[in-house]
Amino acid sequence: MTKITVSAQIQKPVSEVWHHWNLPESIIKWNSAHPSWHCPFAENDLRVGGLLKSRMEAVDGSIGFDFGGTYLEVDDHSKIVYVLGDGRRVEIQFEARDDSTKVTETFDAEAQNPIEMQQQGWQAILDNFKKYVEAL
Repeated sequence: MTKITVSAQIQKPVSEVWHHWNLPESIIKWNSAHPSWHCPFAENDLRVGGLLKSRMEAVDGSIGFDFGGTYLEVDDHSKIVYVLGDGRRVEIQFEARDDSTKVTETFDAEAQNPIEMQQQGWQAILDNFKKYVEAL
């Protein structure tokens, strides 16, 4: 299976980055790839066996989809691994670097959309996260 990797260097300490990555109240503020989309719902049970759930929708309500997975591994402030409902695996690394944090996501590509489109979408969401956290 093809794996795709996206990353961002965030100018905040790992404790803040980890907190806002996982807090549902924060997730709904950054979890979109484009201003025409939003995340009206997020739920996160951050523990092995716990569930991550969110909803992504067009702001006008015309289309949307649910996103979710089950946690396989949670290493506090360091690493998260979960499996999506379709069996694809996602791994997120949080690397503390002085007063900044490098976030790297690696995920199994799906077959419906081109690799470049998937990479661009996930990178856009990660960039939106970076912008959100750095503005706090």
